[in-house]
Amino acid sequence: MKISATIIVRNEEANIADLCSSLAWADEIVIVDSDSTDRTVESAKKYTDKIFNREFTGYKDKHEFADAQTTGDWIFWIDADERVTDELRQSIDELRTKPDNDLADGYKIARKTFFMDKWIRHCGWSPDFQMRLYRKDKSHWDGVAPHETARVPGRVETLDGELLHYTKRDLSEYHRVLDSYATLAAGHLASKGERVGALKIFTSTIAAFVRTYILKQGFRDGVPGLMISIFTAYGVFLKYAKVWEKSR
Repeated sequence: MKISATIIVRNEEANIADLCSSLAWADEIVIVDSDSTDRTVESAKKYTDKIFNREFTGYKDKHEFADAQTTGDWIFWIDADERVTDELRQSIDELRTKPDNDLADGYKIARKTFFMDKWIRHCGWSPDFQMRLYRKDKSHWDGVAPHETARVPGRVETLDGELLHYTKRDLSEYHRVLDSYATLAAGHLASKGERVGALKIFTSTIAAFVRTYILKQGFRDGVPGLMISIFTAYGVFLKYAKVWEKSR
């Protein structure tokens, strides 16, 4: 069971060394950059020589390119701001001892997110299960920008252990990423002919806040939960506002 870890990055100098150190168990590490202007690539060279540059045209394209550069039978993809826990590593090591016929096509992992000096337990952020380990020859990338993900046709099981997600360092970074994601999502919707009006923009924004803060109990995470709920609603507003803007 040869496992290739893939990481797509841009300007991740602050994270790349710690992440690569936590992936020492992988058989290879493949990193795909997009014209970083900091020392991301220089730092990464200490851990792998499989570093590629790819002009950013979308996350799906970048992930597909990263997967194509791997030589392992299995792919484990991880973001630069995530870390592998010891329990998760042990679960992956246990898979290596099993016959191939006993293995699923993909494995989901619970992700725990740290935001504004707090582990978030609600808001729909926990438990946040994501398929991150999968057979290369059975996988493909699909989904709506910017949240495309790897998919497999066969059985998917859940691994013990967690991914620790140290998300946005401050609210300014959160806002920048939200704007970028909204632009990508709006572009996708506009390409499908989506048109929106005031009612759609208003109701979708309010529904996103109610869903995050009340139904998913974001209120139980205190001020950070309120911030997440408002930013989630704002992201929905921004997405549909950009769709409306493109249709003018």
